[in-house]
Amino acid sequence: MAFIRTLLGAALIMGSLALPAKAQTPDKLKIAVTQRGAWDTAVAEMGQRAGIFKKYGLDVDILYTQAGPEAIQALIAGSVDVATGAGVGAAVGTIAKGAPLKIISSEILGAPDQYWYVPADSPVKTIADLNGKTISFSLPGSSSNAALLALIAQYKLEAKPTSTGSIASTLTQVLTKQVDVGFSAIPFFLDKVEAGEIRIVATGEDVAVLKTRTGRVNLTNLQTLNTRRPVLMRFHAAYKEVVDWMYAAPEALTMFAEISGLPPAVVSKVRGLLPKETMSPEKIVGIEQIIVEAIQGKFIPSPFTAAQVEAMIDIPTK
Repeated sequence: MAFIRTLLGAALIMGSLALPAKAQTPDKLKIAVTQRGAWDTAVAEMGQRAGIFKKYGLDVDILYTQAGPEAIQALIAGSVDVATGAGVGAAVGTIAKGAPLKIISSEILGAPDQYWYVPADSPVKTIADLNGKTISFSLPGSSSNAALLALIAQYKLEAKPTSTGSIASTLTQVLTKQVDVGFSAIPFFLDKVEAGEIRIVATGEDVAVLKTRTGRVNLTNLQTLNTRRPVLMRFHAAYKEVVDWMYAAPEALTMFAEISGLPPAVVSKVRGLLPKETMSPEKIVGIEQIIVEAIQGKFIPSPFTAAQVEAMIDIPTK
């Protein structure tokens, strides 16, 4: 009988562990997200709205920032548990300075969403015309900063990189002629492109080095990783499911139209412009190239050792 009671007790314990996450009190997870309204940065909000994070026992609280460096600072300060959509150069540079952070997944591969634009009446028509112009990026160390530096280097441009903050504030500065060329990301302002108000003069696809490495990453701090790893494991699994849902469910586009404020005709093009494989969170690629670019961009002073590179990344799959 004692043996049977032991078996029953073990079965009860195993049964409690197997309960669905939604039957438990959700774990709160604070997330800093860059640039509200972009498709790739909408994972957290869309996953929360669709109930996918809830299914994994998570209650996501979102803080939107202008760019990756702000999200990283919030993470360092401990006011959030995860930062998503941070430029990989800023992430590497901050870790190199000793910040207690870890890259936990890729946010986007390459820069398929990045583009540079001018007002319709601008004399700038081609990339060569960017010589001598002021070209915007969000904040120093951001993915838009790294993309612009790569564009300038590849085409040997004499241009002035200019920090203009958020994508929305950049448009105002471009239209009021405070800067010559604006930066943006799909699907921001595609409606204005179609209406002929602005013209795209270059995209991330025009910059060779951007195609072969991870462009933005998701990070956590060491305290969260060490004390809440099971929660991050569920977040990672939920994040992947949200991405799958975003590319499969018709209602995902309707939800994104509400979030972005863009018309359905524009939103319907997003999946084609940003292929699903670019948002695979477990594909962090081009580390060697990322390190070289980080040195060139003065984000880090010297190359990482193999041990440092390995220590920088910890994808919480187990």
